[in-house]
Amino acid sequence: MTILILHRNSLAATPYHRWLAATGSKLVLLASAEQLAYFGEELPDFAPYVHAEAVVGYDESPRVENRAEELIREYGVTDIVAVTERDIERAALLREKFGMPGQLPATAVPYRDKWEMKRIAVEAGIPVADHVLLHAREDLGGFAAVHGLPVVVKPRRGLSSIGLRVLRTPQELAEWAGQAVLEGPDGEPEWLAEAFVEGAMCHVDGVVLDGRTASIWPSQYQYALADYTDRSGRVDIALDAGDPMAHRLIAFAERVLAALGGPPDHAFHIEVFRTPDDDLVLCEAACRAGGAGVRDLHRHMFAVDPAELPVLRQFGLPGEASGRRVPQPAAGQLAFTMRPGTVHRLPDPAARPPGVFKQTLFAAEGDVLSEAAHSGDFLAVFLVEGAGRAEVEQRIDALKQWFLGGLDVH
Repeated sequence: MTILILHRNSLAATPYHRWLAATGSKLVLLASAEQLAYFGEELPDFAPYVHAEAVVGYDESPRVENRAEELIREYGVTDIVAVTERDIERAALLREKFGMPGQLPATAVPYRDKWEMKRIAVEAGIPVADHVLLHAREDLGGFAAVHGLPVVVKPRRGLSSIGLRVLRTPQELAEWAGQAVLEGPDGEPEWLAEAFVEGAMCHVDGVVLDGRTASIWPSQYQYALADYTDRSGRVDIALDAGDPMAHRLIAFAERVLAALGGPPDHAFHIEVFRTPDDDLVLCEAACRAGGAGVRDLHRHMFAVDPAELPVLRQFGLPGEASGRRVPQPAAGQLAFTMRPGTVHRLPDPAARPPGVFKQTLFAAEGDVLSEAAHSGDFLAVFLVEGAGRAEVEQRIDALKQWFLGGLDVH
C-alpha cells in the first residue's frame, strides 16, 4: 500500500508516519512550501516516506493537482490522506478519478462550495444570511440596493478569511466591484455576496464516527474573524456545560451535519452567528478540524484528536472517542496576529501568568514582520485551561496584559 498525503499545516502537529505506522504503507508527501516555512519545518527524509516535496503557491496553484496525479502514477498510490479544507476536496476529486476508496466529491463539495452549502441549508430549513452568487458586477449593486450596507463579499471556495471583505460604504462597494475578477479559470462564478449579520460568532467542533457525533462542543469567538489586523488579541473560549446556549448550538450543529452529510468518519467545524435577537444563523461549515488552536483545545477538553481519528478510521485502525460529553477542563485560546515592524522585545516567559498548557511563538527577537495576510497568520497562540469559563476568561485577560505589556514591535 502506498499513501499520498496532501498537507498544508504543521508536520509536527500531524505525524502521519506515526498515525499510519500500523498499515505498513509507504508514504508520499506533497506539502505547502509556504506553510513549511511558516512553521520552520523541513520535509521528512526518513522511512516510511519514500518521496516528499513542497509546492510554492500551494493554496491556489493547479500544480498541486497536476503533481498529485503524476505521483499517483509514479508510485502506484492506492490511498490519499487529507485533513485540511481545500485538500479534502482535492483528495475527493483524485479518488473519484483514480477509483480509490475514501471520501468522494458528493460529500466533500457541500462543505467547500459556500453556494452549494447555503442551498442545502435553505432546503433543510436552516437559517442563513441572504446571499447571491455574483455572475456580473451589477449583481452586487442590485443586492446592496435590496439588503442595504454593509455587504460581505467572499470567495465561493475560500479559506482563512482570505479575500473576505466587509463593504460598508457605496465607495467601497464600487471600488470592489470595479476591481473584482468574478469568474474562475473554468468560467464559473467565484464570489458570493451576503447580507451582514449582526451578533456574536460561535463555533461548534467535534468528530463524527460511524455516522454519529462522537464528540461535539461549542465555543464563542470574542472578536471579528475578518479583522485580522486587530492588535489586541483574538479570544475564543468554550461555553460552560451549564450554559443553555451550549445545548442550543449543539442541536443546531446536528441539524447542519444531517443536512450536509459527510463520510462515516470525519471532523467538523461549524460557525454560527448568534444575533442580538438570540437567533442562530449558519455562517459556514467545514468537514475538517478547526484551525488555530481549536483542534488542540478540543483534544485537551475531550481527549480526542479530531484530525487524527478520521485518518485512523479511514484505514480501519483502532480509534475511539473518549466518551466525554462535556469539556474537562474548560479551556480557551488567546492568539495575536502578525503586525509590521521589527521584534525588539518579547515578553518575559518567567513572568507569564498561570493556566497556559500550550504556547506557540512564530517570531523571535530581531525578526522583521509583515502585516497579517489572513486570519491564521499568527505571531503567538496561547491555550489556557481553568475550572470554568469565568476562570479561563480571567486567566486570558491576565495573559493579554502580560503579552502586550512585554511586546515591542516597531
